[in-house]
Amino acid sequence: MTASTHWLATASAQAVLERGGNAFDAAVAAAFVLHVVEPHLNGPGGDMVGIFAVAGGEPTVLMGQGPAPAGATIEHYRSLGLSLVPGAGALAAAIPGAMDAWLLLLRDHGSWELEDVLAFAIGYARDGHPVLDRVCSTIATVAELFEQHWPTSAELWMPRGRPPAPGEVITNLPLARTYSRLLATAVGSTREDRIDGARTSWSAGFVAQAIDDFVRTPHRHSDGNDYAGVLRATDAFEATYEAPVTGEFRGHTIAKSGAWGQGPALLQMLAMLDGFEDLDPSSGLGAHTILEVEKLALADRDAYFGDGPVPLDVLLSADYIAARRDLVTGAASHEFRPGVVPGVEPFLPPLTVGATGLGEPTVSLSGETKGDTCHIDVIDRWGNIVSATPSGGWLQSSPAIPELGFALGTRLQMTWLVPGTAASLAPGRRPRTTLTPTLVLRDGRPVTALGSPGGDQQDQWQLLYLLRTIVGGYTPQQAIDAPALHTTSFPDSFWPRTWEPGGAVIENRLNNLVAGLQQRGHVVTRAGDWTLGRLSAVGVDDTGLLFGAANPRGAQGYAAGR
Repeated sequence: MTASTHWLATASAQAVLERGGNAFDAAVAAAFVLHVVEPHLNGPGGDMVGIFAVAGGEPTVLMGQGPAPAGATIEHYRSLGLSLVPGAGALAAAIPGAMDAWLLLLRDHGSWELEDVLAFAIGYARDGHPVLDRVCSTIATVAELFEQHWPTSAELWMPRGRPPAPGEVITNLPLARTYSRLLATAVGSTREDRIDGARTSWSAGFVAQAIDDFVRTPHRHSDGNDYAGVLRATDAFEATYEAPVTGEFRGHTIAKSGAWGQGPALLQMLAMLDGFEDLDPSSGLGAHTILEVEKLALADRDAYFGDGPVPLDVLLSADYIAARRDLVTGAASHEFRPGVVPGVEPFLPPLTVGATGLGEPTVSLSGETKGDTCHIDVIDRWGNIVSATPSGGWLQSSPAIPELGFALGTRLQMTWLVPGTAASLAPGRRPRTTLTPTLVLRDGRPVTALGSPGGDQQDQWQLLYLLRTIVGGYTPQQAIDAPALHTTSFPDSFWPRTWEPGGAVIENRLNNLVAGLQQRGHVVTRAGDWTLGRLSAVGVDDTGLLFGAANPRGAQGYAAGR
């Protein structure tokens, strides 16, 4: 069973499964296809976080978040007159991590050769695919930026001198050549050696050198100024495996990545909500309670999370959670309220009021972007299961590198240019990513893999799914289809890092809640009928029957199985 944010990725993964490949072969093949068909949401120059379990094994985190390059120091960025890391341009690029992570997963847990796994993506990049309307609208939004400042992007994404039309067949021949060239370096006496050959070629060979050569030329960034990047061929990254952080909720174990991402915030949300009776997101009281709990958990995320010592033992402890739960009242909070951890000073980020995103990418002439991403879940006949969220390297994130066919990511915009915090910019340190896939276990057995695009909203939307399936009795597809909401009452992880005190964004299908939420003090934004959340999920029920569910919003997510 496969579910993803694009039907061609799902179809490719299913083709692998039908031909005897396992869930890891299928997920990697689909991920490379997502690089081609959702280039406005992810790319080879970006990053990924995955969580998986081999049949009969324990949940494991696949860490594909590259750190800051050696030249990415607070002093350097401040010397350029910057107070924030830009939201677009090579100065925002961490060391690309997605490709090495996918190759590591394929090497250690897959069964197919890299050539066979890459064939789907190479075919779509070389021979073409019908382009999504959202890709077209993204290119149209930044067309002037491309024409005036990023000519390599204009050449790649507007080869006919205009943005493509929805459904028009487009290609990415430079990316097809990059993948084919990568295969030429996949040599060795064993399958593992061949994959490692490709990993080395990517991280320290022709790809790394092309990036180094390209970013040395100054180009337009999201603040309207031109800078050179600091990423160099000597900045190497190797993906790793980590143990997950877990929490218990109503007979289920929820497994997430560590606090270098936002995953443990979902565990805090569930723990706080476990003490309330009304957990229905479609009821007035339930929606209010959920929004208030989300604010508290995300305040802790911003105050304490990052790639450094994080006091998770305190933040997830029963006493701490109880104290946080007691802060929820009948009125909406407009404050930024992290908790108190003895001996640890919370970071209080600058609080700049402004409009925040709805979970979808937004772009402007300056190159400003707000991040979204894509997602894939796979479970196979043997019980291997994987949930993965690749992102970054969007076509609008920085100029396309012409000989490679992709752009760099912008994850460093999630760091702060102030020293002494867990999320401060520092060479070799991972930015606190928003990528946050989930694995759900019952009685020690993985039963659901799920995730969603949406930047800061990813765990908020996954929370709704878990509440509706575990507490509300919804089927997976019903939970994904149900109307969504989230808070924006926290500093946005994306440049220019604004927040909306008391902000609550809801789908119009929850219009019956608006008056009550406003009376409680929420600042409500209506987002349209089917706009929030792009969840997908796969899993297995108590009878052993596999299930898959995908999001109808945007008419591109797809689930398939046999």
